[in-house]
Amino acid sequence: MSVKIRFSRVGKKNAPYFRIVAIDSRKKRDGAFLENLGTYNPVNGKMEQYHPERIQAWVAKGAVVTDSVKKLQKKLQDERVTAA
Repeated sequence: MSVKIRFSRVGKKNAPYFRIVAIDSRKKRDGAFLENLGTYNPVNGKMEQYHPERIQAWVAKGAVVTDSVKKLQKKLQDERVTAA
């Protein structure tokens, strides 16, 4: 089983809301996930919830992070550096 860390869309039409989830790569985008690792609201650009230590734990087990999640992680790091 190959695990990916990717977005799962929730929310209403024209009001997207994403979960960052660890999921079997063969499952549907919005299918049953293994663990919820965070939530992201693209409308206001805020991370509602974020668990970087759990993401690292999954990566250590061999999970693959998708490009879109990598971009979001980089954006969060940049914001934290400029805020400090």
